Amino acid sequence: MNETLPSSRPQDSLTRVFLPILLFILIACSSFKSIGRSPTDRAEDVETMQMRCDITGYAQNFLGIRYRYAGTAPKTGFDCSGFTSYILKEFNLKVSSCSSTQSRQGARISLKEVLPGDLVFFGRRGRIQHVAMVVENTPEGIICVHSTCSRGIVVENISTSKYWKPKILFARDIISSQTAG
Repeated sequence: MNETLPSSRPQDSLTRVFLPILLFILIACSSFKSIGRSPTDRAEDVETMQMRCDITGYAQNFLGIRYRYAGTAPKTGFDCSGFTSYILKEFNLKVSSCSSTQSRQGARISLKEVLPGDLVFFGRRGRIQHVAMVVENTPEGIICVHSTCSRGIVVENISTSKYWKPKILFARDIISSQTAG
């Protein structure tokens, strides 16, 4: 009797199933680690990092909502600080709805150290004119979600933007001091 061996062994099918999953996990973990790297090591506990990711993920649900001066709600539209305050308040983080007041809340941090959920402030001659929320800090630049006058809520790389880059003033961490302890 001629027996033929199956063309693939059970281990081969397991490899086909689990190898892509393993690769995905490795890529995701390496991306997560790069966010926390900094000269002063702003790495935070897993729960706070998860909260930061939840905050920025939630913020991106509002992409495309129109800009509205002094707007603080999804139904009517947002201005920049109305948007950042709305998102942070949804996570029980206290923050003003005024960008100049937000620029004095939390701790000032280096742009190299920003983490998801941190706020970046823009302006000229030290006067605050805009605020955006960091989604990701990559070697290619700082990716933010923010409410713009012309495009509404968008995600973009502010480090490569000809419009935003020259206006960047500084960043602040609103989250760490309210989640510590």
